[in-house]
Amino acid sequence: MDKISSALEQIQIFDRLSREDKWINRIHPLFKVIVTFFYILLVLSFDKYHIMGLFTMLVYPLILFELSGISLFKTLYRLRFLFLFISFFGVFNPFFDTKPLMVWNQITITGGVVSMITLIGKGILSLLASYLLIATTSIEGICYALRIMRVPKVLVTQILLTYRYIPIFLLEVKYTLEAYSLKALRANGIHFKVWGSLVGLILLRSINRAYEVYQSMCLRGYRGEFYSIKYGRVLWIQSWYLIAWVIVLSLFRNYSIFEMIGDWFL
Repeated sequence: MDKISSALEQIQIFDRLSREDKWINRIHPLFKVIVTFFYILLVLSFDKYHIMGLFTMLVYPLILFELSGISLFKTLYRLRFLFLFISFFGVFNPFFDTKPLMVWNQITITGGVVSMITLIGKGILSLLASYLLIATTSIEGICYALRIMRVPKVLVTQILLTYRYIPIFLLEVKYTLEAYSLKALRANGIHFKVWGSLVGLILLRSINRAYEVYQSMCLRGYRGEFYSIKYGRVLWIQSWYLIAWVIVLSLFRNYSIFEMIGDWFL
């Protein structure tokens, strides 16, 4: 139950961060969504051996972490399990790609090691960019931006409802486990004989809550379309955020800025 409470707390942290009154939170969601998609596409477009070019893309998340006031170290701690999951996909590269690429201090570095680091770096940077988007933009704002980008309303509604229903589902799981622990005081954990009945009970309770949520939506005028009046029309004066990042990220993608700076000083 502690893990469920921790998951609920993390969702509340996201909601609280996205509703803070900071300048980056006030930027129109459309521009932030486009910049995030553009950044992820650029990161994924790097060659599997281009580590130095990938390192330059660290500028975007580092600047946003600093400007938004979000702790980088706390973010890395919260996403630690996802980082391990991403690392799993690249850990086998050294065994398949044994071609030597360079020698450093009499240590031969193969292409598999370099491609492993590059693959893990791509995943971490993409995850950090997505985290910053969610932490500085509410889910309603993200869905509103997706509708402006002509994403099908069915998909947008699914994203919104899935995000909003996760806390409800976790609460149902928490209440069910608490009820079981109160009835089975001497039980050490959940006995395997009641696993099936508990899962069925959670499923029935979740379906019932989902139906109640749907009825509430219909009473508030829901007819299958996503509506939002909070953000209003797009303020093109804020397009400087989009233009600036597109120019900066394009430069970092096409030129090895760090190598150029190093050559200039040397």
